[in-house]
Amino acid sequence: MSAITPAVLSALWTGAKKNFNDGYEAMANQSFYKDVCTIVNSNDDRETYDWLGDAPEMREWIGDRVVKDIKSHGYQIINQEFETTIGVKAKDIKNDKLGTYGPRFRRLGEAAARKPDQMVRDLIINGASQTCYDGQYFFDTDHPVYAGHDGTGAVTTISNMTDGAGSPWYMLDLNSVLRPFIFQEREKVGLIGKEDPKTSDHVFMRNQYLYGADAYWAAGYGFWQMAHMSKAELNGDNFDAVFEAMMGVTGDGGRELGLMPSHIMVGRSNRSKANKVVKMMLGDGGASNPNYNEVKVLVNPWLP
Repeated sequence: MSAITPAVLSALWTGAKKNFNDGYEAMANQSFYKDVCTIVNSNDDRETYDWLGDAPEMREWIGDRVVKDIKSHGYQIINQEFETTIGVKAKDIKNDKLGTYGPRFRRLGEAAARKPDQMVRDLIINGASQTCYDGQYFFDTDHPVYAGHDGTGAVTTISNMTDGAGSPWYMLDLNSVLRPFIFQEREKVGLIGKEDPKTSDHVFMRNQYLYGADAYWAAGYGFWQMAHMSKAELNGDNFDAVFEAMMGVTGDGGRELGLMPSHIMVGRSNRSKANKVVKMMLGDGGASNPNYNEVKVLVNPWLP
């Protein structure tokens, strides 16, 4: 039996951090949220995205500068606190059972790295029932577009969803630094420990040493123009229809946005169909596939 000494606790902490970091880094390398999100470093409990309504374009400089008066939408994303904790029993330390905790700490790191994907997954799945900056559902049939560049004047509507009976698939334009979704990071995830019985009531009362990860994050909707959800059968014709619809999206004042879909995101049920539409050089009957490598296939394990 081992005594619980400062040296033993120091070794436990060193091992816990290593296993946590190994698990976190391995899982973070597989994350998809960084591909589809604008990453924002937050400095408050929430951030306001009043600039999402439009973005200025370059113009020939004739006379004075023209200051773009962009319509303010006041869309806010509120940060949330997250945690996950492991308790190490004192008797396990005394009985040299710490080897069993290595995989648990690694799994703790994996869970912390997977959480952003889960948060963005929820945004995607609920995109047809949760609002974005313009007050419409993120995936909707009637996003308002105004006649004036400043967000005033007559209104026309644009759709970024196609109805159907199948599992949804998503066309995305990920060419710009601005993405369809936003991931907000107030504090980076980190591992902390409560090990001193003199300062920790939990250690004193329950004879258990605590190690936990916490983070301060949020996720929200960015530019609906850069995403299109379709529930139509995933085939070449429907792929073309969505691709062309996205390319034709305009902003306020009729300004062309120059969107070019770069990815098709699918879940497990549409993986094979997406590969057939995009990755096969030849279609049915041996004809050339005009959509071969037109976009990249992003298989999201969190989607149906």
